[in-house]
Amino acid sequence: MPPDAAHSAPRNILGRALRSLQDTNVNNSRRFCSFTFSLLLALALAACSTPPSTQKPICSSTQATPWSLLGEIRWPHDTLFTGTPVGGLSSLDYDPASGLYYLVSDDRSTRAPARFYTARIRYDETGLHEVNLQGMTPLLSPAQRPYASSRTPEAGIATPDAEAMRVLPGGKTLLWSSEGDFARGFGPQLTEASTDGRRLRNWPLPPGLEISQPVSAKQGPRNNFTLEGMSLSEDGKTLWLSMEAPLKQDGPLPAPGKAGGPVRITAYDTATQQPVRQLAYVPDALPDKLWVRRGAINGISEILADGPDHLLVLERSFSAPLNFGARLYRVSTRADTGTDTLNLPQLTPDNHQPLSKQLVLDLADVGLRSVDNIEGMSWGPPLPDGRRVLLLVSDNNFNPAEVTQFIALRQERGHCGAGL
Repeated sequence: MPPDAAHSAPRNILGRALRSLQDTNVNNSRRFCSFTFSLLLALALAACSTPPSTQKPICSSTQATPWSLLGEIRWPHDTLFTGTPVGGLSSLDYDPASGLYYLVSDDRSTRAPARFYTARIRYDETGLHEVNLQGMTPLLSPAQRPYASSRTPEAGIATPDAEAMRVLPGGKTLLWSSEGDFARGFGPQLTEASTDGRRLRNWPLPPGLEISQPVSAKQGPRNNFTLEGMSLSEDGKTLWLSMEAPLKQDGPLPAPGKAGGPVRITAYDTATQQPVRQLAYVPDALPDKLWVRRGAINGISEILADGPDHLLVLERSFSAPLNFGARLYRVSTRADTGTDTLNLPQLTPDNHQPLSKQLVLDLADVGLRSVDNIEGMSWGPPLPDGRRVLLLVSDNNFNPAEVTQFIALRQERGHCGAGL
């Protein structure tokens, strides 16, 4: 079993700088005092006119997060399980029926066949205690055999780059996404498989994800920026599928101080396996502190249903050499919250309304030793007192300088605001 050790750290507390008052002359002081008295009188009268019972608490961005760190477990890059290197973990999904978590690896059959793992994760109100792998299962190709290595690929079969996986209703099948094998002319894929890894069928992709030959510089998906996030609705009737970055025709990638183009999030009817609706989401501009050199990115790395009408959206940023960031936002998926972009070939500012988003949490503020390449996200069983637990996992890129990082966040009591 991989080593497991729980780590928790105190929450970072940001100090607030006090502004000093400048000296003023006597006349300015008198005018200031008169204005202050009038202002306080007006505020007092306004407060008296509203009964205390009808006043609502004000939630602001300076308020403490309603989530706290329950624990953290880290595995080194050389962790092995059944002879395979454990790394590249790009998804995390809990199956209540079996009590197992499913984790897909984005290894392109280079170190071992493309595969997923199952695990049990143990935590309670005192912390995150262990993550124990239970099994490793190869993903099978359309030829119903393990995928060949990307170094020696099989003719006519794309070598997968698995990024998302969810257990479908009923617990007997899985849906997983591949970002594609662009170098060999294969675009992204959405594949349904049995829990023993056998390929069952491909689901149709939303419009615009086909790649042309030769590849267009102005149309279509960007290499390694396609099907990154996936989530099922609570009732299992809708599957949400998110891109990591905008299609080329929809706009540029984020830049320092400039948000990029809108990223498409598509809703599927799980009964028909057909895309039925699509929403547009705009990730943040690149943080200035991450703009160290070329290659910095910020995009959607995962999504997760939060109640019947909301999604959590995980934005993951990166800049060389190893500067990662992760921020969690919440968006409404109600029909009146954003334009349906499914049949729009190109998104422009005047033809759609993107989703509004609410910042829930910056992972830099929860007390972690560091934030790695967070790519997977799942709800776990609630704590005995009913509080929810949010679990996350990082993709270590099989890099000795990175770690596989499991994070458990605990919902705090009496937090302000709806939803989370």
